[in-house]
Amino acid sequence: MAAAVLLSVLSPAAFAEPPEGGGCSGASRWVICKADDDSSSSGSRPRAGGSGGSKPGKPVCTVKKLEAQPPEGSYFWEGKSAKDGAAVYQRTCRNGPNGTPVYTTFAADGGVPAIDPEIVAQQAVSKMKLSGPEIASPRPAGKYVVGVPTWMWVEKAPSTFGPNTTSATAGGVTVTAKAEVTQIVWSMGDGAQVTCAGPGTPYAATYGRQESPTCGHTYTRTSASQDGGKFTVTATATWSVDWQVNGGGETGQFTETRQSQEQVAIGELQVVR
Repeated sequence: MAAAVLLSVLSPAAFAEPPEGGGCSGASRWVICKADDDSSSSGSRPRAGGSGGSKPGKPVCTVKKLEAQPPEGSYFWEGKSAKDGAAVYQRTCRNGPNGTPVYTTFAADGGVPAIDPEIVAQQAVSKMKLSGPEIASPRPAGKYVVGVPTWMWVEKAPSTFGPNTTSATAGGVTVTAKAEVTQIVWSMGDGAQVTCAGPGTPYAATYGRQESPTCGHTYTRTSASQDGGKFTVTATATWSVDWQVNGGGETGQFTETRQSQEQVAIGELQVVR
């Protein structure tokens, strides 16, 4: 364990950024500075994941009170004393080589640091393993042509559309978070974007050539000039996360985004003379 002293008093005004290159921006009072795992689960289709609530490249940091406090008079105390309500904490950031933990210690007045419940909610969201939309249409094996409406829809599952509810606990505070997709923005590969408020309507042959009532697009040119002869269709889902501290405490909301992609060929109708 490193013996570097980070901070003598843990308080909101003590520092704007954690010292020594720490990555928990504005986290002087947070016990959890970033969710433990903001990766997305992978499926059979290519996916590109992103998170609107986290900052890529930042180390994962936690702060924990040492279970065995150093002896009185030790340099870890920085002249403070447990008799005055002070305690020694260990700050862990996984920013060493290959994500190995780096430990530092500091003494703080006033007992256990305050906990930001939104950060605990983000930890709960991390446990959900949210991923991009499960695109059902358009699909690579489908046949789509210029001038004929294309229907877009996604499959609904807890990790790809919601609702998804999970709890997380830190420092005695338990937060329950509920996540659900509120909209999907489709980038169709031809320069068009379509915003859909729901999962879309599955197509059936009885609909004929009519447009989708909820989520659709009509191509005006083929994909023949694209790499591989296909358009890249990207579906970006916005997840709305509502959280509440258990026991009727503080509430809040934030959003996350996740993406999925498909390669889709758009052809032309052949007229037989």
